[in-house]
Amino acid sequence: MSKALVQGQHVLAVPIGDLDAYISAVYSLPVLAVEEEQALARRWRDEQDLDAARKLVLHHLRFVVQVARGYLGYGLPLADLIQEGNIGLMKAVKRFDPDMGVRLVSFAVHWIRAEIHEFILRNWRIVKVATTKAQRKLFFNLRGAKKRLGWLNRQEVEAVAKDLGLTPEDVLEMELRLSGQDVAFDPDPADDEEEGHRLAPAAYLEDGRADPALALEEQDWSEHHRGRLHAALEQLDERSRDILVSRWLSERKQTLGELAGKYGVSAERIRQIENQAIRKLRTAMAA
Repeated sequence: MSKALVQGQHVLAVPIGDLDAYISAVYSLPVLAVEEEQALARRWRDEQDLDAARKLVLHHLRFVVQVARGYLGYGLPLADLIQEGNIGLMKAVKRFDPDMGVRLVSFAVHWIRAEIHEFILRNWRIVKVATTKAQRKLFFNLRGAKKRLGWLNRQEVEAVAKDLGLTPEDVLEMELRLSGQDVAFDPDPADDEEEGHRLAPAAYLEDGRADPALALEEQDWSEHHRGRLHAALEQLDERSRDILVSRWLSERKQTLGELAGKYGVSAERIRQIENQAIRKLRTAMAA
């Protein structure tokens, strides 16, 4: 089985799953001249010509491979990195304006890297190590610094923080996250046969939900509040109590209009009675 890369009228057959053949195929496509790139980009922008967009993507696939190779140190398959980078390239082609005065590759590199970054953050660990914008910036910058320097001393931490516009505390927190490892919550049966294996968190983390004393305390507290609520409701006049029950405590809650029709007053009057009754309840419950 094979898939095809199309260049004008030429079809390049590439075996599915053969990464080397894919890379060889995309490098066989020539780099576009400025004039041809501009013409294709204008055909796509002005006429929504899909063939022009397809050619722009195909002739820039080699640049995705170059960018993706720079992220091999994260331990993820090159094929996956290239695939995510290709998505970024297609997004860039869709948004590219040939009148900006830059080549498509200069514009697309941001989109290619952004997609690869997202993929790495989703797949580098089971537990995400970076969720905010500042943490993402730290993840990609600090990891490179740690590979060169190992554990950072205070001076290095402050230098990294200054360069990235962050606090030293942010840098130290990310350094700890990078040094950690994913640990399965439940024990692996195979570990039972090994000596000196590390206990899984399920063996020592406390589950407070199973504490009978806490469950009984919560039940008593709930019954206490329920009793006070019923006592406070009994202090209201019959109409106010009925309005509150109908509006908040019944399975089918009635509208202001329905209650207005029932009591022969305006909906605004029902709302006023409801608010007054709620204030009385709060006062009684706080006493």
